[in-house]
Amino acid sequence: MRFSRNATGTLFVGGAMALTLAALAYPGMLGLDKVSTAQDRVIANTQWGPLTEQDRDFVVKVRAAGLWEYPVGQIGLQKGSSKAVITASQHLIDGHSALDTTCRKIAPMLNITLPNIASPQQEGFVKTLKSESGKQFDTDFANILRMTHGSIFNTVAKIRSTTKNSLVRALADQANDTVLDHITVMEKTGLVDFDQTLFQQTTPPKLPNSDLTPPPPPAGQPEVVLTPPPTATSTPVDINGIAGGGGTGQAPGPSPSGG
Repeated sequence: MRFSRNATGTLFVGGAMALTLAALAYPGMLGLDKVSTAQDRVIANTQWGPLTEQDRDFVVKVRAAGLWEYPVGQIGLQKGSSKAVITASQHLIDGHSALDTTCRKIAPMLNITLPNIASPQQEGFVKTLKSESGKQFDTDFANILRMTHGSIFNTVAKIRSTTKNSLVRALADQANDTVLDHITVMEKTGLVDFDQTLFQQTTPPKLPNSDLTPPPPPAGQPEVVLTPPPTATSTPVDINGIAGGGGTGQAPGPSPSGG
C-alpha cells in the first residue's frame, strides 16, 4: 500500500485525506487472538444493543479485509490481462471503500479501535500478487480472492444471524452484499480452481495468531482512509435512524459490562 504525506504529515491513500485516529484502547487484540472461548461474551452495553467479542472481531476483520483487498484491486487494474480481472479489480476498490467508510463511522460509536494495516498473512497475499504478472497474476488473483471471500462469507452470515447490535447488523448486511458480489466476479473470470480453492477455504493452514491479527495502530497515527473511486456504485450504511441511536456519531461511548 502506498502512502504519501502533505506538509502537515497527514497520511493519504488514493488521494483522500486521512482522519486522525481517536485514542482508543486495543484490548485483547480486539478479540482476534481468541483470548476468550466465549466469543458471544458481552464486552460493552451500547445504545445500539450489546456488543460481543465476535461483534468487535467482525468490525475489525471487515476493516482489515479492505486494507489489503483495496490495494490488490489497484494492482489488478494495472496488471490484469483480461477484461474480467479488470472488472473484478474495480469491484474490489468500489466495495471495500464503501465498507471502510461504514467501519470508520461505527467504530468510534462502539469504542472499537481499527487497524491501519492488514494482518501479516494478508500482507503476504499482497506481496505475492505484486511480484507476479500475466496469466500467473490473473490466476492467483482470482483464486486467492475467491478463497478469502468464501472464508469470510460464513462469518458474515453468523454475525448477521446472531448479533444484537444494530450497527454491527447493518455492517453485516452491507458486507453480505459486497462479499457475494466479489465471490461472483472472481468466478466470472473463469480462472477459479474450485477443488483447490474450496480445499484451502475449508482447511486453512494452522498459522500463529500473530500472523492472522492486524497489528494495533501506533498512538497518534492518522487513520488510513480508502478513497471511493470516481465511479463508485457501492454506498456506505446510512446510520441515521438505526434502532437505538440518533445516527450522528456523537453519541456517548458504550458502557463496559465488566468481565
